[in-house]
Amino acid sequence: MELTRRDAIAALGAAGIAGAGALALSSSDERDRGLADGDLETMVAAAEVLYPSAVDGVREFVESYVGDRAAADEAWAGEVADVVAYLDDYADAWYDGSFASLSPENRDAALRRMGADAAASDPDGGSVERVRYYVVNELLFALYASPTGGELVGLENPQGHPGGTDSYRRGPSGSSE
Repeated sequence: MELTRRDAIAALGAAGIAGAGALALSSSDERDRGLADGDLETMVAAAEVLYPSAVDGVREFVESYVGDRAAADEAWAGEVADVVAYLDDYADAWYDGSFASLSPENRDAALRRMGADAAASDPDGGSVERVRYYVVNELLFALYASPTGGELVGLENPQGHPGGTDSYRRGPSGSSE
């Protein structure tokens, strides 16, 4: 399944970013997106281990979603930058390298070792709770709020998405009841 820029726009809309389509259309790779390149690289590296292997186009999707979200919300971008710095420091202490420079297996191990897979999601909590909130949950939300990600888990027609009366009569697999 291929994630696209359109998926990123849909996920931004689901996140409540007003004018997500207009923001995305005005974006360019050269434009300041509110996060340093290293921070975006770390978010992409995290998504590569969090997203199912059946998903392609992760880099472009995450760069679009996270970059445009950061450009629309400076406070959020600052929080992400702080959390990414913690994640890089943690990876460096345990694995002698930045999070993005680690192998996918070591990135996954780092997230599990720190407890990000089981921590409570709290934007005002401790470092690991903030990793869970700003990295793990944000990236998973973006994926599953997108049309492609929703299709991956059987949410082709999520609540609030028009689909006609047929969509209410069939299950996620498309079969009639």
